[in-house]
Amino acid sequence: MVSFAVSQRTHEVGVRMALGARGGDVLGLVLREAMRPVVIGVVVGLAAAAGVSQILVAFLFGLSTLDPVTFVSVAALLIAVALLAGYVPARRATKVDPMVALRYE
Repeated sequence: MVSFAVSQRTHEVGVRMALGARGGDVLGLVLREAMRPVVIGVVVGLAAAAGVSQILVAFLFGLSTLDPVTFVSVAALLIAVALLAGYVPARRATKVDPMVALRYE
């Protein structure tokens, strides 16, 4: 998804780089935009998981209601995978030659 979004915005990336944006600026821009839905999803997911665990504790014997190690480790794993998935196309966007990107349709 991020790779498709970056390919759709090749012209914009080229304009930004032609106007003086550094590779780190473009990398940060793409990663911020890729991570925004992930962070929102993790926050909503943690809240939903906390709520569901309160309900499931009545049905399952020995289930801890809020296991912080599990909640934090799963959230960290999801964020790490999303960062890696966003980093590859973001890094590719920093390699765009501004002249080629400006000619891109």
